[in-house]
Amino acid sequence: MDLLYDYQNNIALYSKFHEYFIRFQPPALIVWGDKDPYFLPAGAEAYKRHIPNATVKFYDTGHFALETHAEEIGADIINFMDKLTIR
Repeated sequence: MDLLYDYQNNIALYSKFHEYFIRFQPPALIVWGDKDPYFLPAGAEAYKRHIPNATVKFYDTGHFALETHAEEIGADIINFMDKLTIR
């Protein structure tokens, strides 16, 4: 319950997250269950407002995407990381 209650602190920090994304444009892979009843697909797409080059991937699942699609998401993470260059 403490973790759920603490979520309000994340929301209060959203503007700082957005500033960071805009300033640094970090490589980003956004993985999302397209049937998540809590975090809707529009929430994933919203990342592209601040990180236009973000990769957004949807999976045929709900909120606990890693529990149902660990192998597929894991492979996508490895492929994403393989494309990054060390600066």
